[in-house]
Amino acid sequence: MKAPIQPPKWAARLLHWFCAPHLVNELEGDLLELFAQRVRAYGIREARRRYVRDVVSLMQPFAMKEKREKYPQPALIQPAMIRNHFKIAFRNLAKHKMFSIINVLGLSAGMTACFLIALYVHFELTYDTFNQKADRIYRVAADIKTSSETLRYAISPWAMASNMQNDFPEVEAFVRVQKEETLIRKGDLKFIEENTVLADSTLFRVFDLKLLKGNPKTALVAPLSLVLTETAARKYFADADPVGQTLMLGDPSEPAQVTGVMQDPPANSQIKGDIFVSMSTYTAHQDKNIEREWGSFGAIAYVLLKPGTVATAMERKFPAFVQNHAGKMMAEQQMQISLSLEPLRDIYLHSTRPADESGNVDNLYIFSAVAFFIMVIACINFVNLTTARSVERAREVGMRKAVGAPKSALARQFITESALMCMIAFVLSMAIAAALLPFFNALAGKQVSKGIIHELPFVAMGLVIAALVGTTAGIYPAFVLSSFEPVKVLKGRFTTSIKGVMLRKGLVTVQFAISIVMIIATIVVYTQLDFMRSHELGFTKDQMLVVQAGTGRDRDAFKASILNFAGVRSAAASAAVPGSWTPQAYSKVENISGEMQAGNLDVYRVDFDFIRQYGLKVVAGRAFSKAYSTDSTQSLMINEATAKVLGYRSAGEAVGKKFEQWGRKGVIIGVVGDFHFKSLQENIKPLTFRITDFWNGNLLSVKIDGGDVKQTVSAIENQWKQANPDKPFIYYFLDEFYDRQYRADERFEALFLNFAALAIFISCLGLLGLASYSTIQRTKEIGVRKVMGASAASIVGLLSKDFLQLVGIAFVIAAPLSWFAMHRWLEGFAYKTDIRAWIFVAAGLLSTFVALATISFQSIRAALMNPVKSLRSE
Repeated sequence: MKAPIQPPKWAARLLHWFCAPHLVNELEGDLLELFAQRVRAYGIREARRRYVRDVVSLMQPFAMKEKREKYPQPALIQPAMIRNHFKIAFRNLAKHKMFSIINVLGLSAGMTACFLIALYVHFELTYDTFNQKADRIYRVAADIKTSSETLRYAISPWAMASNMQNDFPEVEAFVRVQKEETLIRKGDLKFIEENTVLADSTLFRVFDLKLLKGNPKTALVAPLSLVLTETAARKYFADADPVGQTLMLGDPSEPAQVTGVMQDPPANSQIKGDIFVSMSTYTAHQDKNIEREWGSFGAIAYVLLKPGTVATAMERKFPAFVQNHAGKMMAEQQMQISLSLEPLRDIYLHSTRPADESGNVDNLYIFSAVAFFIMVIACINFVNLTTARSVERAREVGMRKAVGAPKSALARQFITESALMCMIAFVLSMAIAAALLPFFNALAGKQVSKGIIHELPFVAMGLVIAALVGTTAGIYPAFVLSSFEPVKVLKGRFTTSIKGVMLRKGLVTVQFAISIVMIIATIVVYTQLDFMRSHELGFTKDQMLVVQAGTGRDRDAFKASILNFAGVRSAAASAAVPGSWTPQAYSKVENISGEMQAGNLDVYRVDFDFIRQYGLKVVAGRAFSKAYSTDSTQSLMINEATAKVLGYRSAGEAVGKKFEQWGRKGVIIGVVGDFHFKSLQENIKPLTFRITDFWNGNLLSVKIDGGDVKQTVSAIENQWKQANPDKPFIYYFLDEFYDRQYRADERFEALFLNFAALAIFISCLGLLGLASYSTIQRTKEIGVRKVMGASAASIVGLLSKDFLQLVGIAFVIAAPLSWFAMHRWLEGFAYKTDIRAWIFVAAGLLSTFVALATISFQSIRAALMNPVKSLRSE
């Protein structure tokens, strides 16, 4: 007997995959009967084709009315069902407004934080990558080795770059840049431009800086040529064309011609300024011999290597190159210069050499970890809040399963709700991020982003992540809710598994462990910065006004004119003050063995009043005095660190020893106690003092009374304007200026504090979810206890005990982790605070308080509930 002819099996399986179970039998029977009729009428081939067409038509959103009536559309995959999923999801969100607000708020807060951190990390990681030739651009760094030390410079000898261009065929081009302050005048306008950059004419060949007006090949060739950024051009010339116009440059001023206008350099570029001055202004106009100097270090030099050049192979040629050009000089000065190449892309984050601007890759790792943990906390939060409502939705799930809804359909419904909530949170997070970007830029101290419209790739990536988070975070709640047994649920015997309870408690423990780590880290960061700000520095910086007073007779006359002011106690001139850049001088000083030990030492050029003005302690010998005529020509003072480098066991042994420095020879007359003239991130370095030359020392430090500071400053300013009407009055207070060294750390502290507070806030939402869940589960127990005479306080304690145990476990996990992480962070400081026990105690108490404050609302409400209602509750 022949087997009956069957339709295609793959088409028949579609009915089982996409249709509700109670419809499959009816549909299968009807379609098989129709298939048999078509076999007899049209043959097997046509019958099979029409069978497939019928099955496919059942899954079309706009099938014929009569077919829809005879064959109800499948319960899944249809647009109508998708719309139904979203309709139910919206209804549930609207019905439980408080739950929805808390959940969306937690998700959006986490997404906003991650989005902002991602922008910041990307900004820092992409420093200088706008240069298309960045992989071929290197900075030439120099190490100077003497008998006592090795100095690591980012700058190089003035004569090096041009000789390298001639001696190395691998070099396609080189450029030198040097940042400095310059007085710029145009008519009555006068400004001290702090962001002036001296640059070679090859600047636009090496770096991708866009010149909008002018010729990039010739714009910076001639001496006294200027290229303005768009911002500077608007500042001096408004909407007029500045090319060909003249600005007065320097003091004494000289006419300089504007030869170009360039687009403002990117914020994440190391080469940035407002005004670019031709390097020939300095090398060919002001100091014509500087190009032959191998012992004089100044500008930062960059080389553009030809394609295919291996940097390490080129570095192997450097020793012979340096010996050939500077061997005689190095032998005379008892030093050894070695050169190396630093890739442009690595300089900002990875170079350890001094720089005007540098990043901290460890901070980026920290912020990336913070972003990850905040997102983890937000996802945990979502899972806990969703499962906390599982009891409320148990009967809904039971009813839907009783009328035939498959488990997969229910799971899809709950995942749809999860994804919808994530999409709402994503839209809200983008709106919050757009509003917070200006504040975030100010907090970061740089323009991380111009606006969210400029970050569409990040927005798109955030949308994808939101969808993934919504789907992933919704899987567990969907699995739990769709697994309820309808018979037990409808009979009121619904209970959760031990595994589910342990999982939720574990998630909350993880949340609070992360939060406690961030609390401890925040306290350590604050105490370290407070330690640096309040640490004894060894000099007086309070009520110290520093004025850029010029040099020579004008400076001395101005100093004498303000000493009689009521609010002025004293004044002293110098070329540097604590916290400012300090020049180094090649020096030879007699050491403990009687040899003239060579080295590059920091030097303060000061007047006779400086030591007393700053309250520096003379620990051996004497200070400079006008009573000794040789003090201005043959005397030197050193700090204790210099005496130690020279091998002296006590400061007194160094007094009377010989020195040679910058054309002077003489003896050491005194030793100053060590003081922190640089940041506390650095060890105290050797420092020397010499009486300033007549034309050096443009800073005037004025000690003023604290009574009426504003009036005193105003009086000094008026005196300045009378004496120097053509120059702007520029001043700053030393304490504020010195603390600028810690700006990067302060910004790190501010960012970390804000994100830590956000993480704690989201963790509290998760704890609130678990407290809500636990309270609902124990409603009847609470009613029984109240009927039996339990007080509200005892019930609150009962409900709080479990959560405090979770906080305790979280603290045990978090304490060693945070100690290890912050101990590593503090290693970056030469002078640092200790991680004391009180920090952990404070973090534990704070986390306990936060946990109690979070759960107290639910606990107190449950404890005060009418026991009759509690006993009626299921």
